[in-house]
Amino acid sequence: MTRVGFIGLGVMGSRMAKRLLEAGFNVTVYNRTTEKAVPLVNLGARQAATVAELAGEADIICTCLSMPDDVIEVYTGEGGVLSLARPGTICLDFTTVGPKTSRFVARRAGERGVAYLDAPVSGGPEGAEQGALTIMVGGAKEAWEQVRPLLGVLGKTVEYLGESGAGSAAKVINQYLVAVHSVAAAEAMVAGVAYGLHAGKLYRLLKESYGDSRMLRRHMEQFVLPRRFTPGGAVKYVHKDVRLANELMDEIGLGHRLGVQAEKAFAEAIAAGFADLDMSAVIQPLEQRVGVVVKETEWTK
Repeated sequence: MTRVGFIGLGVMGSRMAKRLLEAGFNVTVYNRTTEKAVPLVNLGARQAATVAELAGEADIICTCLSMPDDVIEVYTGEGGVLSLARPGTICLDFTTVGPKTSRFVARRAGERGVAYLDAPVSGGPEGAEQGALTIMVGGAKEAWEQVRPLLGVLGKTVEYLGESGAGSAAKVINQYLVAVHSVAAAEAMVAGVAYGLHAGKLYRLLKESYGDSRMLRRHMEQFVLPRRFTPGGAVKYVHKDVRLANELMDEIGLGHRLGVQAEKAFAEAIAAGFADLDMSAVIQPLEQRVGVVVKETEWTK
């Protein structure tokens, strides 16, 4: 049986590892905070004491981490994945990083005879639970063909996009839209309420008009109007993602653009103390600026 190692058991990783267990895969898990592995161990996973221990035993290694530096450290640092992964091992990195990071780790992996695929995901915790993620894959096509059954357990839309870094490029472009749409939706709703419009009526009109967006619906219905900002995807991660997207835009020569303003808006939310709240909390500094609250008491579905 194929042995799968899974490193990183946060909001997304824990749900993805659970899906693999439920599908019958032999899964070993590792997380720096060991308590996060307990629910998966109770479902049949084995817990590794170190990254290197996991890497030495797995045929496929999955990582779902927070930041680009985490990916570099977990793969290339002392005692990292590449220190003990056997030639022929396939690594799947589900983390949102820039193409440069993906290509760097892929080169280092290739030197060890290990395949590394950047495979960032979109769809949030609910998509991870349901196996309905969108997965964007870059790297060696032969390795991609070998892991398609595993990815099919995790994702509804799984697309191979080309060489190393292609998946990461697609993901940060997606996150560019997420960030820009989030800020635009927040500004629109705050402006309407500040002008005296009924929040619920305005939202109902917008979602039935050309101004509608998936982010408008997600943010308003799940987080802003009921004033529940437990993530979801946190403000600090969307800030990281749009920063990476803006770096990509710089590489191809685009000038001043909406992403720069979105990055500033998310930085402002972090500075205001909202870093660990859901990305929809980007609305809160705007509300504070004009002295309004977009809330459920003004809204009836």
